[in-house]
Amino acid sequence: MSKKRFRIEDISKPSRQFQHVDRAELMPLPAPLDDPSQEPEWTPLSEEACETYEASLDDTLLLNIPKPASAEEEQALVVKFLSGLEKLFDPDNNWPFLRQLVTTIEHCANCQTCSESCHIYEASGQSPIYRPTCRTEVLRRIYYKYLVPGGKYFAKWRHGDIDLNWTAVARLGELSYRCNLCRRCAQTCPVGCDNGLVAREIRKLFSQELGIFTPELHKNGAVLQLARGSSTGMNSLVVKDNVEFIDEEMEEKVGYKVETPWDVEGADVLLIHNAGEIMAWPENPGAFSVILNAAGINWTLASEPVAYDSINYGLFYDDVMLSKVVVRHAQAARKLGVKKIVIGECGHAHKALTVIADRVLTGELNIPRESSMTLLRDIVMNDMIELDPSRNDFPVTLHDPCNLVRLMGVVEPQRQILRKICPHFREMTPHGVDNYCCGGGSGFAIHSKHNFEEWRFKVAGRKKLSQILGAFQDCMDPEVNKYVCAPCSNCKGQIRDILKNYDLWEKNHILYGGLVELIVNAMVDVPPGFLEWRWQ
Repeated sequence: MSKKRFRIEDISKPSRQFQHVDRAELMPLPAPLDDPSQEPEWTPLSEEACETYEASLDDTLLLNIPKPASAEEEQALVVKFLSGLEKLFDPDNNWPFLRQLVTTIEHCANCQTCSESCHIYEASGQSPIYRPTCRTEVLRRIYYKYLVPGGKYFAKWRHGDIDLNWTAVARLGELSYRCNLCRRCAQTCPVGCDNGLVAREIRKLFSQELGIFTPELHKNGAVLQLARGSSTGMNSLVVKDNVEFIDEEMEEKVGYKVETPWDVEGADVLLIHNAGEIMAWPENPGAFSVILNAAGINWTLASEPVAYDSINYGLFYDDVMLSKVVVRHAQAARKLGVKKIVIGECGHAHKALTVIADRVLTGELNIPRESSMTLLRDIVMNDMIELDPSRNDFPVTLHDPCNLVRLMGVVEPQRQILRKICPHFREMTPHGVDNYCCGGGSGFAIHSKHNFEEWRFKVAGRKKLSQILGAFQDCMDPEVNKYVCAPCSNCKGQIRDILKNYDLWEKNHILYGGLVELIVNAMVDVPPGFLEWRWQ
């Protein structure tokens, strides 16, 4: 990928491809992946995809924006885009996020401090279009030229020129999906700008105004969840059947009866899982049941539709869908009369149902909400269950989910647990609030159409892969089992896919999993070897 400077205004100029990702310029990886010649070339987009969709941004494609059939259709879409942009800056339409948006648009100095903090920019070989400021600068120029009075006469000299056409709009939409929304850029900005938020606001504009979104997030995500009760499509009866089966499986492993409570009125805790765990990682909800029952916690799951699935994909692209799911969660908790909601191992569910939901939930729906990390910390550190750390006698490192750690500040609880139960715990570099996104954030982990999965591995996930390999450099021998603790379903999916793509389980025995599995593995009243089946 060429590192030469490019002009922002060129984003309006039609061409087959705006930027190219060069394999030779990708960020180097540590051993055993330190030979650049082993990096396979990109699978190019098909001719059909390029002819059907607006696919001229870079070497990949995610949004599947159909090419307009006529110049009139293009212009109508541009007008809709401007209408949506105007709403983003309207207090009545965007009061929850207006202040952060205006701060970024008005005060970003393009100092590029944020670029140095962005894993995608670094991993790509410093592609200029992947700078966090790039999409913000495009949006800023459009805003000042086309929405501010007198902008067409003065904006060019004050803010830089840009032509608004369908090419620019479509590329900007696709570019908003080259960001994990991890907001590491916002953390490092010296003046408080949030270029990650800008990417999310662009996605929202495309969804709410143009009806353009990925089906994985919308039709097969938020819409399915609201219609069927779960983004997996499972209704409450199917979920209950699956949980009952999980309980039976756990009984075989722990040697005593495991029973998950449902719809307990007045319970101290309403636990909400990411429903994907029930299907993909059933040992995780099973481990929660073992721990909470053993600790004597008065808890329950809810069979109310939506309340058994903490997923809230609206967080990534659409305020309306976000709010609908948040309200359904709160209504279920109020109906049962529970004292608080506890969110399982799902990073984006944490953010959606806590700091963002505070903007939505008022009055009787403002139910107390807490991370499972703090509840688990209290159980472990207060010796509510008996643990034997020697059972976790293998190297363990911790991935920090962005929405849980950097964006909410839940940093120490999970670390306190790991320091107590994992004698060979080691940190990634960097870690805590400075850690890097897994590369699957903002919903990327569930996207694989065209060749986007390759971009997700080679670019978005490259920095996390480098961190994982760095954490285990002293024990890469395949005879040594290694464990990446990732207390988030979305992150686990991405880390699973990266490890598989680079064959790191077969060659180096690097495994991934959640936090509760490690806790159960260390419980004295559970037979030794709870995790042995995962090492097979």
